[in-house]
Amino acid sequence: MVLQNDQKSQKRDLIIQAAARVFAQKGFAGTIMADIAEEAGIGKGTIYEYFESKEDLFFAVFEWFTQELTSLAMVSVSTLGGTASERLMTLGESLVKAGMGMEDMFSLSMEFWAASVSSQMKNRFKEVFKQVYMDFRRIISALIRDGIERGEFRPDVDPESLAAVLVGSWDGLLLQAWFDPAFDPLSTARNFMSVIIKGLRANPSQERQGKTEHRKG
Repeated sequence: MVLQNDQKSQKRDLIIQAAARVFAQKGFAGTIMADIAEEAGIGKGTIYEYFESKEDLFFAVFEWFTQELTSLAMVSVSTLGGTASERLMTLGESLVKAGMGMEDMFSLSMEFWAASVSSQMKNRFKEVFKQVYMDFRRIISALIRDGIERGEFRPDVDPESLAAVLVGSWDGLLLQAWFDPAFDPLSTARNFMSVIIKGLRANPSQERQGKTEHRKG
């Protein structure tokens, strides 16, 4: 029974990943179930054993996509070494690299955003989007709060507000890279975070003094 369930799970994953490739190439409107069946190397009827409709399958692709992106991006803050500044920089780079690593699937993001506005399942899409963004904000704000508690970051910083701005900024960099292949989101994110971290430091004068002493030495 366990083996049979595993086989069903593997077949379902096969269909979802095949559907993701087809949806990315043809878009939701331009895709028919026969295209997905051909990509997966199965009969069209097999798809309906796992998914009731194209819309149902598309939502499953959406859930798979967000989970893949999150697993690629999410570095457990508790296992990151170094200062809060270094952990924040590493986390930002991880998120951007994850998005770049799924560049061939990024067109799906456009389809998902559109589905959250006009599809029959828009409320389901909106709820998942909401949860993903909340999870990222929670992790980032916890890291910032840790930096404040350790005296590394300024105490007047609002962790939740800054986390929301950072998530939006990283998201926007990937969007710009989609429209402009020459745009480098990773180096831009690094430069941006350098400025943010300098503004976060509780005692920037000590940092400047340390650099001056280092140059004199």
